[in-house]
Amino acid sequence: MATDAADEAPLLAEEPLRPGACSRELELREFRDRYVIRSVDGGGAFAVSRSNGSLRPLSAEEAAAGSDCRVSKIYGVAGVIRLLAGSYVLVITSQRDAGSYQGSPVYNVNSMKFLCCNEAIKHLTAQEKRDEAYFMSLLKIAETTHGLYYSYDRDLTLNLQRASKLPAGRVHKPLWKQADPRFVWNKNLLEEFIEAKLDEFIILLVQGSFQTAQFSLKEAPVRITLFSRRCNRRLGTRMWRRGANLEGATANFVETEQLAEYEGLMSSFIQVRGSIPLLWEQIVDLSYKPCLNIIEHEETPKVVQRHFHDLSQRYGDTVVVDLTDKQGDEGNLSNAFAAEMERIPNIRYVHFDFHHICRGGNFDNLQVLYNQIEEAIQKQGYFLINSKGEIFLEQSGIVRSNCIDCLDRTNVTQSFLARKSLDLQLQRMGALSSSGSISQSGDISDTFKKMWVEHGDELSLEYAGSYALKGDLVRYGRQTLPGLIKDGMSALSRYYLNNFHDGVRQDALDLISGYYTVSKGISSPFQNGGFESATYLPVASAIIVGGITATTFTLSQAVGRNAQHFITSIICAGLTAGVVALVKANGKQFCSKPRLCGLI
Repeated sequence: MATDAADEAPLLAEEPLRPGACSRELELREFRDRYVIRSVDGGGAFAVSRSNGSLRPLSAEEAAAGSDCRVSKIYGVAGVIRLLAGSYVLVITSQRDAGSYQGSPVYNVNSMKFLCCNEAIKHLTAQEKRDEAYFMSLLKIAETTHGLYYSYDRDLTLNLQRASKLPAGRVHKPLWKQADPRFVWNKNLLEEFIEAKLDEFIILLVQGSFQTAQFSLKEAPVRITLFSRRCNRRLGTRMWRRGANLEGATANFVETEQLAEYEGLMSSFIQVRGSIPLLWEQIVDLSYKPCLNIIEHEETPKVVQRHFHDLSQRYGDTVVVDLTDKQGDEGNLSNAFAAEMERIPNIRYVHFDFHHICRGGNFDNLQVLYNQIEEAIQKQGYFLINSKGEIFLEQSGIVRSNCIDCLDRTNVTQSFLARKSLDLQLQRMGALSSSGSISQSGDISDTFKKMWVEHGDELSLEYAGSYALKGDLVRYGRQTLPGLIKDGMSALSRYYLNNFHDGVRQDALDLISGYYTVSKGISSPFQNGGFESATYLPVASAIIVGGITATTFTLSQAVGRNAQHFITSIICAGLTAGVVALVKANGKQFCSKPRLCGLI
């Protein structure tokens, strides 16, 4: 019987509070001139000046002094960012229990807010005040970021295999010194806390997805955890961060780890996804599917080499699975990718036209792909360890999957490969017979599929702003009518967000991640004017809808009237068609664009 594992006891014994752990319960005291944040469980405390945002450690006596303040509970401090008028401190105001990872509780951020330390705003120029207002609006967007997870006493940035092989001395260091910086969402916000040596307050936020479930095999509990970590090196939204940058970091790069626990054993299977590592773009222009543009650059071969050198160094042997179409713009991009891959030694490239081979929603046709790479996947293996820390097997390589967005087709494919690997892991652990599969149990199979559907939805919300498409293929192995309706709604949502909102959301990500740095004395990024993001949709809609309305009205007036009314109707219809053509030809002018960094 399958159950939700969030409320179940861990199968491997929970560890005591680890060295370098963060304070769990915090009290926020808001005074007129300062914020005081102190640990409720007897730890340290610090103050933040409301005038300039300076950080200062406090003794227990200093932290308890004063009573004229507002007191509230917070669950962590995610960092600080400096803008024109001062500093803004990001705190976690509510959380949700997400489950446990390697025996440590994991929490999902429910809500965050920035504490303002910006009294210097009164000294800014008029332009600087306008700039600061825009930056503050970006902070409001950042407060609503999806899919942030953290632990007080466990470094969530390291997968089980990497964490198990850490040098003994590193385990006793603060969490931020153990972490893989690629997967720390708030990396840029932590610098001042690190400089102030406030280690016990430094929370590492990982953006991605965390799902856990439990079921029984042979009358013993099995726990499955699905944990994805989004890389911060090319953080962005679906249309404004495509392909790779010159360093070889790709958009929507995600490391996905599937863990299984059974009878004192724990296994881990890693896959990665990431945008096609070429220099390419797809600029929104009001069309449903904007043209893909491959950027010709002399560095392209080196970009691809850097990307795969980094993958090989981190994960070992790499099999590339390209799920794009062989026709149209996707085909041109796929062909360019295949041509570059011919120059990369020791990396196997496999093209699998998902839409063609799995047309009609036939999910089982992914077996064709699996047959091509089965030997490589079994050779790469998985990681297996027991509760005493004894390592039995190690994963020696990974499968890197991509489509265009690295969302829908990629999630379906990764779920298929993950199920195949899980069967092998459970067979080795003794939970299944040598020919057994979780697919033979309807309840267990449904639980597994549900995890991967929710996992795909969460990653899609973070990158595209909508739920994933093709969820039915994971859940049922075929497309259903309700699934088609859900996909249609998600596709419309993506269209709206990508065209009319994601430019601003990209600005928020660039500001939080440090790709754009605010400095006084530098010319404003907004002095060139242009449409404000909030006006894009009303302007485009008003022009088109107004034209159609005028045409309809004049036609209705022309019925039964003289030729002059028909001529007026024709003129209105012509003007409407002309306006529609004008809007379509200049679609990019009506779409939301990033204003801080643009395309990088």
